[in-house]
Amino acid sequence: MTEEPDERPVWARPEAFPPAGPGWGWVDRKGRRHACGSFEELAAAIVDDAGARMDLVWTPASEFQVLPEEIPSLHESLKQARIRWALWEIGEGRRQMLVFGVMLGLLSLFALATKQNLLAFSPAGLALLLFLVLGLIPWYQGRKRLERAQEWSTTGVLGALPELRFETWLMRQKAPLTRLLLILIAVVGLFQIFGPLPLFRPQGGDQLQAAALLKLNGHPQNGWRLATAPFLHGHPIHFLFNAMALAYLGRRMEVLARWPHVAMVFVLAAWIGGEASARFVSKPSLGASGALLGMLGFLLVFESLHRRLVPEDSRRRLLGGLVATAVIGAIGFRFIDNAAHAGGLLAGMAYALALFPKSASIHRPRETNPDRVVGLLALAAIVVAAGFTCFRLMG
Repeated sequence: MTEEPDERPVWARPEAFPPAGPGWGWVDRKGRRHACGSFEELAAAIVDDAGARMDLVWTPASEFQVLPEEIPSLHESLKQARIRWALWEIGEGRRQMLVFGVMLGLLSLFALATKQNLLAFSPAGLALLLFLVLGLIPWYQGRKRLERAQEWSTTGVLGALPELRFETWLMRQKAPLTRLLLILIAVVGLFQIFGPLPLFRPQGGDQLQAAALLKLNGHPQNGWRLATAPFLHGHPIHFLFNAMALAYLGRRMEVLARWPHVAMVFVLAAWIGGEASARFVSKPSLGASGALLGMLGFLLVFESLHRRLVPEDSRRRLLGGLVATAVIGAIGFRFIDNAAHAGGLLAGMAYALALFPKSASIHRPRETNPDRVVGLLALAAIVVAAGFTCFRLMG
């Protein structure tokens, strides 16, 4: 008698996570196992998990490791932990709002004292952006998490399991190409910091002249700048935000759609984003945001075409990320290249529409030989572009 095929996507199956160990225990974010002597000890470990390090758990009844949310007897311990995490996030958001709120106030007073247009004063705009991204948004998210934790119900937890399983499974998948891209932008960042050319300055500087996207009459000053500008960053916060976005979007795209498309979308979106920037923004541009918005656009379309691959709540999170990016771009329009964002986003969406048909399959698309060939060419172009950027930064 033949066994019926499992009609669930891979992340929803029990074997999505490693086999359980003996007795009770839990696994941290680095994959290290921590054995517990009893159920009570495991429950106490959840309550004491101040750093949110706990990823998976197992019990004597478990064949495979599972999320702690999948064991109803652990829900009370999880509730206590979630309340504590939410209170910490609320407090941290308040501290960041205080820091950047004071900074914004001082910069606003300086702009008024020097009779500068506050809307055109970039330091004040940056302080406002940091107030929102590092302060207000985490504070708001903490408040929402606290409300959910205080209204904890087993039904609600079970309803959130698909998204929790998917996100946990995703973070445990290997994404070597995404890691390589992170290494490349980090290497270029080291050249920016320790190379012979001075660090980026708001009024311009040697690094801008060397490798940023300079424009002339609505076109790139040099065609090669479309390849070098995505690897430069204006300051550590710019680099950090882009690296975090690349780590998540690149992994999600590489795991679901396979690595060749990550390389191809990175190249295409960076190019189209740069061309859009040259036509609509006269100031010099730099950063990988166009390529990252291309990845986001690709995922929005790809996951809509493969609806069974990803939980609905997780797809909505991507849409929320797009809305947040648009709001941040509107607030920081003086120093954020919205044209590059829009160009990259549309390029990624068009790529997904052109290459992927609608599918009801639970299986991820397989990479083909043509995919590998074109992906390798795109990857070679990325590596060469990063190397040439370093060369330009050497003066």
